[in-house]
Amino acid sequence: MKIKKLSVALLATAVAAAVFSGCSTNSTNNTDGNKTYKIGLCQLVQHEALDKATEGFQDTLKEKLGDKVKFDLQNASNDSATCATIVNQFVSSGDDLIFANATPALQAAAAATSTIPVVGTSITDYATALDIDNWTGKTGRNITGTADLAPLEEQANMFKDLLPNAKKVGLLYCSSEANSKYQVDIVAESLNKLGYECTPYPFADSNDVAAVTQSACSNSDAMYIPTDNTAASNTEIIANIVNPAKIPVIVGEEGLCRGCGIATLSISYYSIGQIAGEMAYEILVNGADPSTMEIKYATSLTKKYDKERAAALGINVPNDYEELAAAAE
Repeated sequence: MKIKKLSVALLATAVAAAVFSGCSTNSTNNTDGNKTYKIGLCQLVQHEALDKATEGFQDTLKEKLGDKVKFDLQNASNDSATCATIVNQFVSSGDDLIFANATPALQAAAAATSTIPVVGTSITDYATALDIDNWTGKTGRNITGTADLAPLEEQANMFKDLLPNAKKVGLLYCSSEANSKYQVDIVAESLNKLGYECTPYPFADSNDVAAVTQSACSNSDAMYIPTDNTAASNTEIIANIVNPAKIPVIVGEEGLCRGCGIATLSISYYSIGQIAGEMAYEILVNGADPSTMEIKYATSLTKKYDKERAAALGINVPNDYEELAAAAE
């Protein structure tokens, strides 16, 4: 194909146009030449933990970028197909970065784009979520982020702290959430070593939470629920079954604990959202490559308990447990 020579005037015009259009087709420009970044946020479902992570992410980028960042926050109402629809819209819009809050949102973003940077949060295990073998701590692709995994062996040890006389532990989780199964498998192995008999009680979705919870209650002395988004969205249903049955439940995060649990090994979801925001800033502003950025974790852990439920069940709580504060209004 022959290329015609541009006149000097036409070449000058083309160069000027390129300068004013900027280097990115995705970002808009302010009159001072600074980019305004557009970020698509896909959150799986509305509940306390995920809300806090999104809040931390947005607050961090607002603090760093001010009005030079624009957010498009979409909630998938706990539906994986809706996650796919949302992130495909972000891709079609040419967003500069996608924030994926929870595993189905991350999986949808991974399927939708291999070029737009994706920062995840509230992911228990990236290797499981993305089906990566030989995990190195980095995804090796356009994805990075923060994890919400607390040490699962330490969660299992809480049963010895609080429920030394229990024998049968029911493991309640959503079978469609890969990271929930991952947590349950590790906790079950640890509990077996401690002498507990463990039985998994998976439910498919919100429609069978009540029936499966009832079955678990009928056959267990105590229960464990991991950081599971479907369970977190149905804590009232679970509480209405486990409380009258006087079945203590140890859970994976604070929102679940407030809803239906007696204790948790707590991380700060706001904090992991903040860390994800800092990672997004490094990608957008400083050109960091998400494929080489290690997944980051919460830096502090606290054993917390629900005072009212523990007292109602006659549970003696060790001094190294902190009383769970009420949720902020």
